[in-house]
Amino acid sequence: MSAVAEVADRPAFYALRPGGWRDLITILHPPYTAWHLSYVAFGAVAAPQLHPPRLWAALGAFFLGVGVAAHALDELNGHPLRTRLSDRALALLAGIALVGAVGIGIVGIVVVSATLAPFVVVGAFLVLAYNLELFGGRFHSDFWFAAAWGSFPALTSYWANALAVDSVRQAVAAAGVTLACFGLSIAQRRLSTPVRELRRRTVSVSGVLSLADGTARELTPARIAAPLDAALGALSASLVLLAVALVAIRI
Repeated sequence: MSAVAEVADRPAFYALRPGGWRDLITILHPPYTAWHLSYVAFGAVAAPQLHPPRLWAALGAFFLGVGVAAHALDELNGHPLRTRLSDRALALLAGIALVGAVGIGIVGIVVVSATLAPFVVVGAFLVLAYNLELFGGRFHSDFWFAAAWGSFPALTSYWANALAVDSVRQAVAAAGVTLACFGLSIAQRRLSTPVRELRRRTVSVSGVLSLADGTARELTPARIAAPLDAALGALSASLVLLAVALVAIRI
């Protein structure tokens, strides 16, 4: 098997062999879903008081909205992960998951605070606008990726626990965690975009890397993809561990 074929054999480093239950795991983009759920935890721990039931509910809502609905809609657009799930199954999965996420949000509006309503509306809008590339794809960009899947989960979780910004200290905490998650999502995008292109669209790679000591290394898809995939995997695992540790400290 050629170097290109070895990399292109899987559309993502975490993709399983197509078919059956494996497709359901693959479309979740497990490392990325876990990565973005860590932002929910960061938002909660930045709040003056952490309410565990609200954190669990937020994690459930974003798992359904981002992990399931958004990713199912993404796979519906051309099957980039090459799963064998039908368009009908993907649409049904996305619809059920989005309804579930909104349902959790509505419960939060009734039980916790009506101020959560804008977050529920904006969240549902972002899932549809970004992944269906509505409005001519205006919301399908690096900026909106970072805003929708980075800043928004963190800010929503912060507000669900704080329900107010009563001091400069709280404002700094809310803004800091929101912007940090935005930046982390930009970093994710900068790493994932080239490796995604390499795995899904590249036909051939040619070239030689010449070092100062005279060493020559052939450029291959595997050589280019390996550090990108490794960085993405390490960042995902590290952010999840950090989120778990911070929540454990606050609970």
